Amino acid sequence: MLLGRMKLLQLLSRKPGNLLFQVPFCQKQFPYLCLATSACLYSKKKKPNSYEQVDQEKYKNLVYSVTSYKTSAQTPETILEEDNLLYGTPDKHRPPAKAETRTPKNWIPLINPNKRIPLLNSDSNLPVKIPLQKQKLPSVTRVLQQTVSPQQAFYLERWKQKMILELGQDGFAEYTKNLFLQGELFHAALESIFLSEEMATKEQREDVTISGYLASVQHVLQDVSEVKALESAVQHEALQYLGLVDCVAKYRGQLCVIDWKTSEKPKPSLKNTFDNPLQVAAYIGAINHDANYDFQVSCGLIVVAYKNGSPAHPHFMDPNLCSKYWDKWLLRLEEYKDRN
Repeated sequence: MLLGRMKLLQLLSRKPGNLLFQVPFCQKQFPYLCLATSACLYSKKKKPNSYEQVDQEKYKNLVYSVTSYKTSAQTPETILEEDNLLYGTPDKHRPPAKAETRTPKNWIPLINPNKRIPLLNSDSNLPVKIPLQKQKLPSVTRVLQQTVSPQQAFYLERWKQKMILELGQDGFAEYTKNLFLQGELFHAALESIFLSEEMATKEQREDVTISGYLASVQHVLQDVSEVKALESAVQHEALQYLGLVDCVAKYRGQLCVIDWKTSEKPKPSLKNTFDNPLQVAAYIGAINHDANYDFQVSCGLIVVAYKNGSPAHPHFMDPNLCSKYWDKWLLRLEEYKDRN
């Protein structure tokens, strides 16, 4: 039957003037052919269109408003109004406040303007070495430890807990004890080098505990000369704090407070040394206001030596940088005194 209908359609297409084929080709005659030849469309009932049940009059204006705009009808103002309606009025954006520049209440200059430097220094060529006496005055180390920032305290505590987890409580205690012992041995070896102006003793060079550290600082020692103080106590007479300075000597011609540090991890920049620059600035200020020293210092040097013998990192602090850290030290000292 389907074949017969198709033949009939072919015959009709050959007759000129047929109305069916007066429709231009561009107006899509294929749907008509499909309707004519499709048997399934005749055999099935037409499904009701759910959209016919919609109240078209009710949504007429909405449909028109949507279809009549080529672009979105929303503007920044209407979006803001809509957001305010849905979420409430937003807080006005405020740029982050700049950190307040604090200044010390009791500011004292790093360089002592009242200190008289003798034209000729002491006849003795030996470096000054004043033992540290037990006093009620706070030490530089104590002040820095008790005024550490919350962020630094967090990282220090996290590192401590990590090490305890790996080594155990007793193992961590042994680890810190060994670190302290290595530092003492390293400083003693450097002292013997400066006092005798020779290399460290054979026993010190062969001691595996510090041999790597000594090898690490060899290139720095070549630039150190005219040692004026070694492991010597200093006290700031006006600000009333004390400390034990590692070394005062010339580094590449500049008189510096030198602080020797040991590390198992590289510290290639000054910021990696945490509060060490403040410690150096505190020692410089103390020396300049201590009558036991007939000289003044304006520069600093932090030398980070490595256990594996890799070249140490020397971090030089010029007078401007020392003054900057001196102001920070004064703030920390004030904070300590306020707490105690």
